[in-house]
Amino acid sequence: MSKENIMIIKTCKRQDTADSIQKILTEFGCIIQTRLGLHEAGSVCSDKGLIILQLVDNADETKKLEEALNKLDGITFKSVQL
Repeated sequence: MSKENIMIIKTCKRQDTADSIQKILTEFGCIIQTRLGLHEAGSVCSDKGLIILQLVDNADETKKLEEALNKLDGITFKSVQL
């Protein structure tokens, strides 16, 4: 039975990190099954946001994704395996 892998990325400097995060997520797009981005919108975009990822069960590629995200300032993330 395959495991469900969920990653939640929190950004505190969304406008500064969005391009870098997008580049990394595109690079690892083959292991992303579902992606949901949340941020407060209105007259001014919020600088905080969440990205929720459902990842395929591939420990090696998930580790590489985590290593790439660790190099970015202004974000935190947590991976959960169910």
